Amino acid sequence: MEKKVFLIFMIMSGMLFSNCTDKDTSKQIGVESHLSKSSIKIEGKVSGTECDITIGNVHFTKSVNNAHSKISIENNNRVIFTTGAKTDYFSDPNGKLSNNTAPILLTVVDNTKPFTFTAKVTPDFSANEFYDAGVLYIYSNDSFFQKLCYEQDEREKHRVVTVRTVGSSDDSNHDIIEQEYVYMKYSSDGKTIASYYSLDNKTWQMVRLYENNYPDKIWLGISTQCPLGKGSKSIFEDLSLEMKSVSDFRMGI
Repeated sequence: MEKKVFLIFMIMSGMLFSNCTDKDTSKQIGVESHLSKSSIKIEGKVSGTECDITIGNVHFTKSVNNAHSKISIENNNRVIFTTGAKTDYFSDPNGKLSNNTAPILLTVVDNTKPFTFTAKVTPDFSANEFYDAGVLYIYSNDSFFQKLCYEQDEREKHRVVTVRTVGSSDDSNHDIIEQEYVYMKYSSDGKTIASYYSLDNKTWQMVRLYENNYPDKIWLGISTQCPLGKGSKSIFEDLSLEMKSVSDFRMGI
């Protein structure tokens, strides 16, 4: 009798262990499939119309929300970028603040190769104009992108902000900046992508880093936004696109 009970116990234990192992394995496979660059699929509209605008060494060929008509270029590398009232690119998890009306200029890049995209950004911040920002983009489609912003928060503090959209958008406030402009950049070695800011274009602070699971063809861009106000502008200078990555992802150099 004791042998039968022991045998039944061992069989049931083995079945329970097998079921737990199968569940854990399927979860792990699901996570890896979601994060893999080759398999991740985020559905969304690829916005924009063709344009032909060169600023510095960056050739912009796509204009989202009529962006090409909202810029003024000075000395080939200084751009005054204006936008109208209540313009943003954000997919609110609750749906209340979703808005995809901000103008964006985009340049295409081969995401299988390293790149570094840099600009000096000077937004025209005004009192009570919350969330106005000058923005750098990584864009795949309107449901899969990242923004790197120099933005005014609800307390009228000026911050570096990152927003990553994978279906819906997150919103992450970073450091307060106490000067009119900031340098911002993205850098990728093909596997990792990181976001940085600098006060002097020499010492860089990393604010966000994650696996580069964007598709092989992506777009990099500049924009200005005014989610709540009557309109705003940002100045972009020293735009640069290099087909190499930083050598130290933590230091940004």
